[in-house]
This record gives sequence, C-alpha cells and structure tokens, in this order.
Amino acid sequence: MSKIHPSAIVDPKAELDSSVEVGPYSIVGPNVRIDAGTVVGPHVVIEGHTTIGKDNKFFQFCSIGAAPQDKKWKGEPTRLEVGDRNTVREFVTFNLGTVQDEGVTRLGNDNWISAYVHLAHDCQVGSNTIFSNNAQLAGHVHVGDWAILSGYAGVHQFCKIGAHAFVGMYTSLTQDVPPYVLVSGNPAGARGVNLEGLKRRGFTREQLDGIRSAYKLLYRSNLTLEEAKAALQAEEERLPAAAGDIRLLRDFLGTASRGIVR
Repeated sequence: MSKIHPSAIVDPKAELDSSVEVGPYSIVGPNVRIDAGTVVGPHVVIEGHTTIGKDNKFFQFCSIGAAPQDKKWKGEPTRLEVGDRNTVREFVTFNLGTVQDEGVTRLGNDNWISAYVHLAHDCQVGSNTIFSNNAQLAGHVHVGDWAILSGYAGVHQFCKIGAHAFVGMYTSLTQDVPPYVLVSGNPAGARGVNLEGLKRRGFTREQLDGIRSAYKLLYRSNLTLEEAKAALQAEEERLPAAAGDIRLLRDFLGTASRGIVR
C-alpha cells in the first residue's frame, strides 16, 4: 500500500524510500531525495536540490528547500541538507544555500525546530539543538550542537553561536556567542553560564567548575580578548578535568568573526 496520499504531487524524478509518508496536498520536487522513515505531513512543499535523511517529521505548511532570499542568487543548483530524526513543526522555512558561501544550507541530527522558525541561506546548524517558536536566522549563521534559541530570537547574518549556548527570548543578536554562554536582551548581553543545560547533559562538577572559571576570565577579569585567550590556555593546563571544555571555548574565540557578546 502506497504511503503517498492521492492528492500529494511527487515528481517522478524525486527519490523517496518506500517507507516515506507524504500527506495530503504536499508537493515534492524533482531534485529531492528523502531517506527511510521520514514523514511529510499535509500541505508541505519540498523543492530545490534537497536531501533529507532518516526518521524526520515535517508538520503541515513547511516550506523546505525554496530559493534563497538573496538577490545575488541566479538559480544556481545550490543545496539543502537535512540529517536524521529532526522534528520540524508548522510553517518552518529552510532555504537553499548560495554560491557566495559553501553552496549548501545544513541541519544536523536530532534537532527540535518549532513553529515559524526560519533558517536562511547558507546556515549551518549542528545537532541536538532546540529552536523555539519564531526564532529566526539570517544568512550564513552557524549554530553549534546543543544550542538553544528561545522564542522570537533574531540572529544577524554571519553570526556564530557556540555549542551549549542559550539565547533568551526576544534577543537581538548581532555578535557571536561563545560556547556555554547564556545571552539575552536587545542588544544582547552575556548573563552567565548555561549551567542548567550543562547539568541536564551530564557535565561533571569538575567540568562545570572549569567552565565557570573560564567564563570569569573572559567576562569578569578586565582582560582583552587576546589576554583572555592566553589565560584560558593556562587554565586548560591547570584544570585537566575540564581541559577539553575550555579548549572548545578558546578555539571558538579564534574563529569569531563579528566580535563576541561581552
């Protein structure tokens, strides 16, 4: 028995695993590939050069793989790649990449994407993230694993959000957010370490103490950014139980391109 509703329109050139479900009135374009176990709800449009992994769930009225909202785009065969086990709620929009970047927009695995979220062209989102309703990413934004964006958070193009960071509700973000840091406000300001999230993910007391110590060096020691990087390197040696966590923070500082929220 077919799992494609009779009212759905699936292009004959589209590549769908036999287990994929497509709901009423949904449209799947010719350059789309969907792997096993994925469920496409009603009134969903999936187009462009889009590859979707296993066991995803797309709720009604999503627009997946549409042209980038970028006037420089000239119809190049840029891509969207979606991993496995993502939940994508109502009215979400994912756009294709552009040739001005890597040519691909990516979403990793096990993400929870709530209603009305927008991932613009060339965004690179990791795994295990949570986007609350109406969180919005402009083009070229990078979001690390386990990051959380609260409702109505808006992120400026080219910003980077580090792993395990937390962006509060209604935050206007125009600079990079280091790993583990909780930010909120308009303009965004650093409010502390995302301790509750780290505890839920099983970070040890030694790791938490090391991350808090690193945060104090970066935000409360009146050090320049370069001085803070050097101090963090010394902290790695002093706190071996948290060395990997501190190194993740220090490495992020080396890639920050818009300055960090401080």
